[in-house]
Amino acid sequence: MKERERARWRCRRGLLELDVVLQRFMDKHYAALDEAGIRQFEMLLDFPDTDLWHMIVQKDEDEGKADLQPVLRLLQSV
Repeated sequence: MKERERARWRCRRGLLELDVVLQRFMDKHYAALDEAGIRQFEMLLDFPDTDLWHMIVQKDEDEGKADLQPVLRLLQSV
């Protein structure tokens, strides 16, 4: 539970749109993530707001982030 609350706290960002998407993700998908999914989500939260937002709205098509795609697709679905 502590890990979930820490992740929820990290979802509080500077962009309102990003806050909304991340909170919906937490409500819908976070509890079902396995260890690898949680690590991917934590790695995504390390990105600056604008970079993360561009990835979510598919403006950043960088193949170098292929290892983050499973969780990124879930974020894009909310």
